[in-house]
Amino acid sequence: MFEFEEGKYLKLIRFTYKFLLGSTLFVVLFITAVNFNFLWLFGGMPSLYELENPKSQEASLLISEDGQEIGKYFRENRNPVEFEDLSPTIINTLMATEDARFTTHSGIDMRSMMRVVLSVGTSGGGSTISQQLAKNLFHTRSVEFGEDDPLYMGLLMKIGGLKTAIAKVKEWILAIKLERRYTKQEIMAMYLNEVSFGNNAYGIQVACRTYFQKDVKTVSLPEAATLIGLLQNPSLYDPRIRPEKTLERRNVVLGQLAKYDYVLEDDARSMMESPLNLKFKVENQNTGAAPYFRESIRKQILSVIKEINADRPEDQQINLYTSGLRIYTSIDSRMQKYAEESIQEHMKAEQSLFYSHWRGRNPWVNEEMKEIKGFLKDAMKRTDRYRELMAAYNNDEFKVWEELNKKVKMTVFSYQGDIDTTMSSMDSLNYYKRILNCGFMAMDPTNGHVKAWIGGINYKYFKFDHITQSKRQPGSTFKPFVYGAAIENEIATPCDELIDEPVTFGEEDGLTNGTWTPQNSDGKYSYEKLKLRRAMALSINTISAKLMKEMGPQKIAEFAHKAGISSALYEGPSLCLGASEVSVFEQVSAYSTFANAGERIEPILILKITDKVGNVLREFSPTAKAAIKPETAYLMTYMLQGAVQEPGGTAEGLKRTSIVAGNEIGAKTGTTSNYSDGWFMGVTQKLVAGVWVGGDDRSIHFRSLALGQGAKMAMPAYAKFMEKVYSDQSLAIEGYRKMPFLKPEKFVFDFTCSGKVDIDSTAVQNTNVQ
Repeated sequence: MFEFEEGKYLKLIRFTYKFLLGSTLFVVLFITAVNFNFLWLFGGMPSLYELENPKSQEASLLISEDGQEIGKYFRENRNPVEFEDLSPTIINTLMATEDARFTTHSGIDMRSMMRVVLSVGTSGGGSTISQQLAKNLFHTRSVEFGEDDPLYMGLLMKIGGLKTAIAKVKEWILAIKLERRYTKQEIMAMYLNEVSFGNNAYGIQVACRTYFQKDVKTVSLPEAATLIGLLQNPSLYDPRIRPEKTLERRNVVLGQLAKYDYVLEDDARSMMESPLNLKFKVENQNTGAAPYFRESIRKQILSVIKEINADRPEDQQINLYTSGLRIYTSIDSRMQKYAEESIQEHMKAEQSLFYSHWRGRNPWVNEEMKEIKGFLKDAMKRTDRYRELMAAYNNDEFKVWEELNKKVKMTVFSYQGDIDTTMSSMDSLNYYKRILNCGFMAMDPTNGHVKAWIGGINYKYFKFDHITQSKRQPGSTFKPFVYGAAIENEIATPCDELIDEPVTFGEEDGLTNGTWTPQNSDGKYSYEKLKLRRAMALSINTISAKLMKEMGPQKIAEFAHKAGISSALYEGPSLCLGASEVSVFEQVSAYSTFANAGERIEPILILKITDKVGNVLREFSPTAKAAIKPETAYLMTYMLQGAVQEPGGTAEGLKRTSIVAGNEIGAKTGTTSNYSDGWFMGVTQKLVAGVWVGGDDRSIHFRSLALGQGAKMAMPAYAKFMEKVYSDQSLAIEGYRKMPFLKPEKFVFDFTCSGKVDIDSTAVQNTNVQ
C-alpha cells in the first residue's frame, strides 16, 4: 500500500515538474515569439527610436509677453511637468495605490506576474507603473497600436482573448525596455504626464487644475488620493456624475497610504471624514484669458506651421494640437485681465441700463424709432438653424416653424452666470437680440505689440470677434483723419478758425441725387468762429464738412489709408462724418501712427514660436514705415488732447477719473446716426486703445443721444482700464505710466495761437519714453 502510494506521489511530482517546466518553456517561447514577431503572427514592437522618443500628445501653450500662460491648443489637454516638480504627496500616493514595489522591481513585479500567468486572457493583472506606462504610451490595448498601424498588427491579434494576452506580454517586454533606458524618476514622471484623469485632463498637472484649481506642487493628501483614485476608471469615478463613488474610491486610496505607512491610520481615518472639496473647471477653448485673441491668431499659427513642415521630413512634422509648441504672444496678461474686468463691469451696467430703457418694448426699430414688424422672423431666416431645418424638412415651413417654437432645455448667458432654462429657438433669438456687445483692443504704438484683445462680452456664447470680423461706421472717431489730412496737406493748422454754419454738398461734390447739408448732433448751428482744435474737441460736424468741401474726399481717404485704415473708403461727402465702415483693429492701428511720430507700425500678435524644448521655429518682428509727417502726427496728439482739455470737450468726463492729472492723453468719441454705434479712442504715448459698443443688429440701440453717445457707451470702459493699468506699479516700471507725448526734434509751433512761438514748449523733449 505504501509502495503504491509512494509511486503515485512520485508520478504526481514528475507530472507537476514536467507541467511547470513545459509551462515555463511555453511562456518563454511565447514571450520570445511576441518579442521577435515570429512569422509575423504577433505584430511588431516599437523601435529603439520610438522607445527613446515616445510620442505623446502635448498641448501647445500660449505665453504672454510677461511670461504667463494665457491659453492652450489641444486635443488631449496635457501639460507635462518634470519629476522635480512632483510633490512627495503625489509620488507616495501613486506607489501606495498602483505599485508598492515600484522602487525595487525592474519593470515586472514577479508576484503580480505569477498571478497574471495563471489567468492569461482575462482582465486585471496588477500591472506595474512601468507596464501601465507602456500601455498608455504605445496604446497596446487600443486601435491605434494595431489597426491604425499594420506594423503592430499580427494575425493572432485579431483574435479577441489572444489579442489581450499578446498585448499583456508586449507590455511586460516594453516595461523592461523602458526600465533599461529610463530612471525610476523619469518613468514616474512620464507615467503621471501621460495618463488620463477624465474630463479631457491628461497628466497630473492638468488634473490638479481641472479638479482643484491648484498647481501639482500644492495639492493636499486627500486631493492627491482623489486624483490617483480616478486612474482606476476615470468614467466610473467621475466626481461630477458619481461623487459618492469618487469619495469611496478616495478613501480606499487613503487606506492604502496607511497600509504602506505613508500616513498614520488615525490621520487616514480623519481624512476619510473630509468632503471632496472640488473646484471643478474644465479647460477648453471657451475658458482662460483672451479667448477671442487665441482664436484670432490660430489661423496665422496654422499657416506658419504649414510653412515649417514643408521643409521637414514626415517623421518630424509638428502639429499645433499635439506637439507641445510654445507660442509667445504680445499680449500682456495684466492688461488683458484689466481689460476683461473693465469690459465686464461696464457692459454689465450698460446692459442693465438698456433693459430699463426698453422695458415693455422691443428694441428693434427703424429710422423713425418705430418697431420693425416681423424682425425676429426675418432674423431667424438668416440663421444656420433655419437653413438646416428647411433642408431636413424639405422646405416645409410649417414643420420648420413648429420645430423653432418647440421649447427645450438649454443654458443661456447672463451677467449673473449661466442660466439653465426652457426656451424655444425663437425665444432664444428674442433673448439674445436684446444683448449689447463690444470690442476692445489696446496696443503699444511704439512697437506694435497688441497688449489686450476682447472681441465680445463672452466667448462661450458670442463667438463673433468685434475686433477684426466686425466693421461698423466709426462716426466722429473718423474726424481726426479729416483734420489730419488738412494739416498734412498744409490746408489748415490747429489755430485756424472756421465758422460753425451750414455747409451744403451738391452736384459739384459728386452728389447726383439732390443736396446734403450735415447737421450737428444737437441739430443747431452756433455761427461761432472756432479754432480747429476746439472744433474737433466739440466734434462739430459742420467744421469737418467745411474741410471736406475744401479738400475733397480723395485726400482724406488717402491720409486715412496711410495712417493705417485698410478698408475701402467711400469717397463721398459723408466720409467726413465717418460713414465708411472700419474695424476696431484698423482704428487702433491708425491712431497709433499719431503717437508713433508718424510711423505706421503694423500690429504684431505673435513674437515667436518654439518647440517644446525651446528650439526657436519662427520669430516675428514688427514692420514700420514713415506714413505721415512727424510734425503732423505730433499736432494730431495735440488736437486729440483737446477733447479732454477744452471746455465742453466730448471726453471732458475723463477729468473725473485719475488718469488725466499729470498725463498727456488724447481722445475721440464717436456716435453714429440713431446711436447704433458708440466708439471711444484713447491715445497716450505708450498705449492706444479703441472701444466699440452696440447691438449686433444696427436697428437695436438706445433712443437718445444722452444714452447712446460714445462718451456714455464706450468711454467708461476705457477709463476703468487705464485706471487699473496706471495703478499697477509693475507696468509703470516697464514704461506704462503717465507721460507727455514725444515731440519731434526742432519742432516749432505756436501752441498759444497768439502769433508768437512758444520757445519753451519747443525745447521740451520727452525723456520718459521707453
